[in-house]
Amino acid sequence: MRLATHLLRLALVGGLLFVAASASAQGPARTPDVAVGAQYDTTHVYVDPSQVDAFVHSLIATFGGKSTPQAIATVTPTPSRTSTQLVFTPVGTFSVFGFRTPVPAPFGSERTGYLVTDMDAAVRSARVSGAEVVVAPFPDPIGRDTVIRWPGSVNMQLYWHTRTPRYETLQTVPENRVYVSADRIDTFIGSFLAFSRGHVVSDEAKAPGVEIGRPGEHYRRVRITSGFGKLTALVTDGHLPYPYGHELTGYEVSDLAATTARAVQAGAEVLVPPYEADGRRAVMVKFPGGYIAEIHAPLAPH
Repeated sequence: MRLATHLLRLALVGGLLFVAASASAQGPARTPDVAVGAQYDTTHVYVDPSQVDAFVHSLIATFGGKSTPQAIATVTPTPSRTSTQLVFTPVGTFSVFGFRTPVPAPFGSERTGYLVTDMDAAVRSARVSGAEVVVAPFPDPIGRDTVIRWPGSVNMQLYWHTRTPRYETLQTVPENRVYVSADRIDTFIGSFLAFSRGHVVSDEAKAPGVEIGRPGEHYRRVRITSGFGKLTALVTDGHLPYPYGHELTGYEVSDLAATTARAVQAGAEVLVPPYEADGRRAVMVKFPGGYIAEIHAPLAPH
């Protein structure tokens, strides 16, 4: 009787070990899908209040689109006042802030805002994926917000609305352009992919250095896509000539020359003249108020 009981216990333990080993082989459970869509991935632009109108006018003149009415609100968990408005363009959405009071830290360091379906689930997922929450979730006039930081010191805002907004689908999806060191890039990629449920489109170990202002050299470039849109990670040693590293987003247009001409006519300055790499022609421009952007168009096939 004792022998039978002992054998039964061994069988049960063996079964449990087999189940555990199978689960381990399958990897950790997938994080929930909390993305809403690329058109809700807004670049956060902080502009001096005196330059907000000129900046918004320049964006719309360059890319087309429209703006919501400007409102004055508190959008941080501590007392502050800022103008706030959304600019919708066919190539990307902008959240524009013109603070009337000093900007509370760490606001201004978050590069973009991602709309999520569930704030609590998104925060849990971000933490499990390796991000840290640097601003705990807080209420705003129309929902909730938080700021998270990925390995490599990449700050992003997550936001949730009490009523899900309806934004038009973009003509082209912009690139969230992040500069990460070689020491942290693989950790960043793993963490961001786990959270976003995205995948690597390309991982180029010897991308042309002209893309970061260093022609004749090479660097690593990783392109990722997910329900949040596109992300391009530029892996550098930090030896970047101006203005590289200052741009937050890259915008795809159909006619680069015409778009650049409209930007200049609307008050923008070309910082890097057109160059060709990776099947695209690109420029770097600075809009009124100081916002720097990469703009590119695909090269026509030969």
